[in-house]
Amino acid sequence: MERVIVRNINEYINKKIKLEGWIYRIRKLKEITFLVIRDRSGFVQCVIENKNINLNNIKLESVVSVIGEVKESKNSLNPFEIMVENIEVTNESYELPIEINKKEYNVNLETTLNNRVISLRHEQINSIFKIQNIIVQSFREFLIEKDFTEIFTPKIVAEGAEGGTELFKVEYFEKLAYLAQSPQFYKQMMVGAGFERVFEVAHVYRAEEHNTSRHLNEYVSMDLEFGFIKDEYDIINLEEELIKYILNSIEEKGMKYLELLNAMLPKINGNIPRIELNEAIRIIGEKYNKRDLEGDLDPEGEKLICKYAKEELGCDFIFITNYPREKRPMYAMPLGEEGTRSFDLLFRGVEITTGGERINDYNMLINNIKEKGLNPKNYESYTEVFKYGMPKHGGLAIGLERITAQLLGLNNVREASLIPRDRSRITP
Repeated sequence: MERVIVRNINEYINKKIKLEGWIYRIRKLKEITFLVIRDRSGFVQCVIENKNINLNNIKLESVVSVIGEVKESKNSLNPFEIMVENIEVTNESYELPIEINKKEYNVNLETTLNNRVISLRHEQINSIFKIQNIIVQSFREFLIEKDFTEIFTPKIVAEGAEGGTELFKVEYFEKLAYLAQSPQFYKQMMVGAGFERVFEVAHVYRAEEHNTSRHLNEYVSMDLEFGFIKDEYDIINLEEELIKYILNSIEEKGMKYLELLNAMLPKINGNIPRIELNEAIRIIGEKYNKRDLEGDLDPEGEKLICKYAKEELGCDFIFITNYPREKRPMYAMPLGEEGTRSFDLLFRGVEITTGGERINDYNMLINNIKEKGLNPKNYESYTEVFKYGMPKHGGLAIGLERITAQLLGLNNVREASLIPRDRSRITP
């Protein structure tokens, strides 16, 4: 007999089926026992006559194989149930380390992460990653429709794309190498290789020593880069369209997961607001009396400008543009004497995207590398392609865990990481 999963059982009314899954709930009465079985697609109630079947070794979360007839029935799960003829325990469960068999998940974060795989069996925790899957799928669909090519770039590199010291060192045979902070160099190189439009969804690594609710040392970055742009606003406009597409996809495919998580999707009416960094700093100072910002936004500043965007402009998102050169990497296209054609996208108080136009002129790029105190010879494999015709181009990177956490109202980005890596955690 072939296995039938829960979501397809309604096609088998008054027929015998084989069901396999985990025991989610047991309710024993004098004459009958009700079992709720869970598989990847949902829950179903099974009814057992105690006189016919020995239930002594039935335990929560044991894996079972059930054969029975599907009957119409009104219960809290489905308009049907299974009258069990035979049940086989294919793998008996030990005592559970955390409680996952209640409707509301109520386990603290550290204990959850210490028992991550078991926690994922709870439908609320599982729903986080169903939403995350929709985000990634939508990102790919949108860009492929826009004629982008998906690429896969190295994660062991000779130099860091972002500069600085936030690099994990790797012993690479006789050489010193690093884990990639970003696919930035490779994205640009592939634009110059003639693909014009590329994207990647992959892990990146930051050896930052902080231990906050918004940072991970390994996370998934959704990157894109494309050529023949006019300026950074082509990139901003593309991301706005992309964000709307992702939100629409979640609304179409993920409402049941949002309901399980009591999460509210943001609405974007019209355009996402765009303001320059200096204007954002002025607003924060005048409206909220925070006057210690200069050249960048700290976490409190990000929260305050998002508060302003929500209350005054009616949007949970806001683009902040024209960051100073000193705050941006060597490849950021200058704007005027001190600025850059770069931007961040903030969402519900947290930066989820960094992007902008890149330098496409070889000599300008070499000079900028030098101005950052770096040696151009160390970057020749990257800069070489700029000698041979590089179009105006730019791109962005979205932190997958961050956008997931902000969409779902999670308190800590680790909740949105399947198997998180932070300052202290390298297991499971």
